[in-house]
Amino acid sequence: MVRIVVAVDKFKGSLTARDAAARIAAGLRSVDPSIEVVTAPVADGGDGTVDAAIDAGFDSRTVTVDGPTGAPVEARYAMLAERSGVTCVVELANSCGLQLLPSGAAAPMTSSTRGLGQVMGAALDAGCGRLVVGVGGSASTDGGAGMLSALGARILDAAGRPVGPGGGALIDVRRVDLTAARARLARVRLELACDVDNPLTGEHGAAAVYGPQKGADPDQVRVLNDALAHFASLGDRTLARRPGAGAAGGTGYAALLLGARLRSGIETLLEITSFTDSLRGADLVITGEGSLDAQSLRGKTPMGVANAGRTAGIPVHAVAGRVTVSAEELHLAGIDAAYALTDIEPDVATCIKDAGPLLERRAAALLTDVLERTR
Repeated sequence: MVRIVVAVDKFKGSLTARDAAARIAAGLRSVDPSIEVVTAPVADGGDGTVDAAIDAGFDSRTVTVDGPTGAPVEARYAMLAERSGVTCVVELANSCGLQLLPSGAAAPMTSSTRGLGQVMGAALDAGCGRLVVGVGGSASTDGGAGMLSALGARILDAAGRPVGPGGGALIDVRRVDLTAARARLARVRLELACDVDNPLTGEHGAAAVYGPQKGADPDQVRVLNDALAHFASLGDRTLARRPGAGAAGGTGYAALLLGARLRSGIETLLEITSFTDSLRGADLVITGEGSLDAQSLRGKTPMGVANAGRTAGIPVHAVAGRVTVSAEELHLAGIDAAYALTDIEPDVATCIKDAGPLLERRAAALLTDVLERTR
């Protein structure tokens, strides 16, 4: 019997990773109902990270926290208790991510990561010994100050009062006391799952590169960059220059202050979900995401899956909304063939709207091609 492992990320704006995997599985079975299809939705630290852990067997926990603008939101985290200890997976996106902002109401100067710290606190209270934090999709550029405050740090102005929320308020900080936050995490293995290597400040920093995506205009970008630089001057300038310190609006820097280890998002998720176990006996691995492009080649989900497949000696194919890199580049990255929705529907808007049925058709074409080559 043919065994195929489907390990895809979300198709942003269309399908969650779980839904995309289910559609691909349906397309494969439409060609051969007898094949064994194992779906393993994956993520690289952004939205869907917690879902991927839950799909892999983690328990789901829910907590009410402050969203990016302070309004309450329901955030989930994943928890797995084993003999070796308790591992929890938290994602920034479901507590203070961009998608949680009120419709059309960007708040680049005041959005906060406080909710992330609150979810982390809930995981710690539940006995977490290893805390994996996915940081994609942030709405804020607050240097992780909100997260730090929620974990007990004191970030104070000249009058000794806590500064307000958001990156804009960091310019008012005069004292940073991390004693309580560090004590709370002293016996915890803290890992940050991210896929960016930006420093905290400068032309490649959090404000300059990602601020505009969060609604910041050029003047606000300058203010945020200066505020982050000031914040770092009261903490650790060396850590601020580390690759990844600029992740999630500077949350990477805050995590480094707490002793976190920064890791590849997809590699971390594949490890904690025991992805290699699902590859045993597989004849083919199918990966993919909404856009398979140059950014994908820099360590996004498909590359992590492709590397795992290649290491196991299993062919890897990809299905994506669109593919903008060459077959040679994909082959060098470990992907043997790629199938794009735009191959059969050139209109991108239609691809986004009808991603499900189009994905089934491309998966069917993929399997048909594979079976014809093996006859």
